[in-house]
Amino acid sequence: MEPVTAKATLRERAEFAAVWLLVRILGSLPRSVARATGAAIGDLAYFGLARLRNVGRRNLQLGLPAMQPQRREQILKELYRNLGYLLAEFCLMPHYTPEQASRFIRYEGLENYLRARDRGKGVLVLTGHLGAWELSSFYHSLMGYPMGMVIRRLDNPLVDRFVNRIRCLHGNRVLHKDDFARGLIASMRAGETVGILMDTNMTPPQGVFVPFFGIEACTASGMARVAAKTGAAVVPGFLLWEKKEQRYVLHFGHEIPVQCTGDAERDAVSNTATFTSVIEGYVRRYPEQWLWMHRRWKTRPAGQEGIY
Repeated sequence: MEPVTAKATLRERAEFAAVWLLVRILGSLPRSVARATGAAIGDLAYFGLARLRNVGRRNLQLGLPAMQPQRREQILKELYRNLGYLLAEFCLMPHYTPEQASRFIRYEGLENYLRARDRGKGVLVLTGHLGAWELSSFYHSLMGYPMGMVIRRLDNPLVDRFVNRIRCLHGNRVLHKDDFARGLIASMRAGETVGILMDTNMTPPQGVFVPFFGIEACTASGMARVAAKTGAAVVPGFLLWEKKEQRYVLHFGHEIPVQCTGDAERDAVSNTATFTSVIEGYVRRYPEQWLWMHRRWKTRPAGQEGIY
C-alpha cells in the first residue's frame, strides 16, 4: 500500500484507502468479471450522479442537435458503462503482460506513429477523453513504446502518486499540466513521444477559441505552439472499443500537417482548430465513448452568456 504521509488529511487518507481497495479488489478478479463489475458501477453512476448526467444531456443536445432524444440518452447510458469498463481495465493494468493485453487490443496505423517517430523531432500524440484513454498509453508502453503524458494533478496527492505509479509501470512518465511547457519542448528536442489530452475546457490565455461541434470552445493551444516551435510531428492516437471485434483497437492516424506562416498567434489558432476538428471526427464516429459529462463549453467568448 502507498505510504501515507503525516501531512495528509483524514479525508485524503480515506479517499486513498477507498481507491487502493477498489484497485485491489477489481484487480484480483478475472477480466470478464472485473469488466462486468465495472459496468454495474457505471450503471449505478448514471442513475446516481444527476448533476453530471444533466451536463451530459446538455452537451449531447448542443453537439448532436439533430439526433433523436432517445438516441442521445442511449449514448449517455453507454458512456457510463464504458467508463465502468475503463475503471476495470485500470485496476487490471498492473497485471497485464504484452501477450495477455494483445488478446484484446490490437494496433491500427502503428506505421503512422513509427514513421513520425523515426523523423527524430519528437511526436505529439493528439488524444482526448475518448475510448480507453488510460489503457491507451499504458498498452503502448507495454509493447515497448514508452511515452510522456501531460496530465492534470489529481486533487488528492496520495491518489495522484498511486495512479501515476500504475500509469508509469512500463516506462511512461508524467508531465503535469501546471509545469509541463519546458519539459515538453525538451522531450521533443530529444525525439521523444508525449500524449496530450486536448479536449477539455480551458481559459485564456492558455486557451484559444476554436469550433468544436460548431460551437466556440476554449481549447489548449500548447500543442500547436510546441509543434510549430520544434517541428515535432502531430499524430492522432485513440484506443477505441470496436463492437464488431469485441476488443480495443489503438488507432494511430496519419500525421497532421502543421501550418507555419510566421504569424505565431494566427498559426496557433489555425492549428488548434485543425487538431480539434480531428478529435471531433473521432467523437462523431464513437459518440458513446466520449466524456460528454465534462463542461467542455464552460468558458465563453466575451459577451456571451454561460451555457451551463
